[in-house]
Amino acid sequence: MLRHVLLVMGLSISLSAVAQRTTPVTQAEVDAITRDAILIDTHNDVPSLTVDGYDIATPNTKGMTDLPRMRGYLGAEFFAVFVDAEYVKGNRSANRTLQMIDTVRTDVVAKHPNDFLFATTAEEIERAHREHKIAALMGIEGGHAIEDSLRLLRDYYALGIRYMTLTHFNTNDWADSQGDFEKTSVKHHNGLTPFGKDVVREMNRLGMMVDISHVADKTFYDALAVSSAPMIASHSSCRALTSFTRNMTDDMIRGLAAKGGVININFGCDFLSQRYYDDSKTGEAELKKRRAVADALKDPVAKQAALESLKKETQTKNAPATLDDLMAHIDHAVKIAGIDHVGIGTDFDGLGCVPLAVDSYNKFPVLTRALLQKGYSAEDIKKIYGGNMLRVMREVAKRADELKSEPAIETAYKP
Repeated sequence: MLRHVLLVMGLSISLSAVAQRTTPVTQAEVDAITRDAILIDTHNDVPSLTVDGYDIATPNTKGMTDLPRMRGYLGAEFFAVFVDAEYVKGNRSANRTLQMIDTVRTDVVAKHPNDFLFATTAEEIERAHREHKIAALMGIEGGHAIEDSLRLLRDYYALGIRYMTLTHFNTNDWADSQGDFEKTSVKHHNGLTPFGKDVVREMNRLGMMVDISHVADKTFYDALAVSSAPMIASHSSCRALTSFTRNMTDDMIRGLAAKGGVININFGCDFLSQRYYDDSKTGEAELKKRRAVADALKDPVAKQAALESLKKETQTKNAPATLDDLMAHIDHAVKIAGIDHVGIGTDFDGLGCVPLAVDSYNKFPVLTRALLQKGYSAEDIKKIYGGNMLRVMREVAKRADELKSEPAIETAYKP
């Protein structure tokens, strides 16, 4: 109760150690956390590769995620069921969503049963950890995936979806996005529409976590007011440190925490570094034109080569964010929200740039050492790495159990 009152009053609190550690961090300490913590990453875009034939057990030479670098470090993965806005045209969003769900269930879990365990609950994540497997979960990225149908939302839950990001970079028919809120050509709703509020309520009833990464600020506050369960930001960082509007303001972080939620820190360079973000904005218009030209290429080999060339050019021009930048965002989020409300949402393979020191899961011991040296205890780190998300999952499931006698919401979308 005291935590809730303090957060609502806008006072920052932290239960973690804040004093810099004066004694050296031992390898044994790092190894113990690597072994015992259940590292949960709440957002990874590698299904966008596996759906096109990539085998996650083979080296991902162009990306950040593969089984050799996950094994022994990662406890649970929320694989992103990402549905690009282009699928809205011609009502193809549901089709793409089903393809993405299938690639997780078939190309990842069923293909590699000795390494992955399909999971939908906190208890199943813990079971996977005991069995030395990686729990595989799914979250939809982009509310347009439901094609304005609560029936589809329920179908996705039945197939194993356990969170949905209300929007992607595109405003949909019932929720405003951060990605286009300045575009006058886009029809906006001033946050959530009445149907959008029912989407949140039905997610609560089902036990599907409401993810507010990507949404416009007003959409966030509307969802916060409507949701009767804790919400998450699956891959966002702190706007007080980097002005990218995909990041959350301190007030938003406090509100999320006051409802019991978790901000999962995004590892993207433009999320973590104001310098990188500012440099990336320079020449952005020209870069978009060149990317459009590359995207329009008919030859898939030529298209991929052109996109890779642009990616390398961008990385060469802009020095990546650093481990210190990542630490600053984790530390800021803990100071604003409290140690119980911060987690990890790398956005691996959905980004062109992350800090080189932590560019895959096998590098997490580097972050562990840095957190210990900063003054965080082993218990603090276990909370950030996964304990906090396990709590949220249990609280969301508990709320769904409380609502199980409520009938399914049958609201139909009305243009």
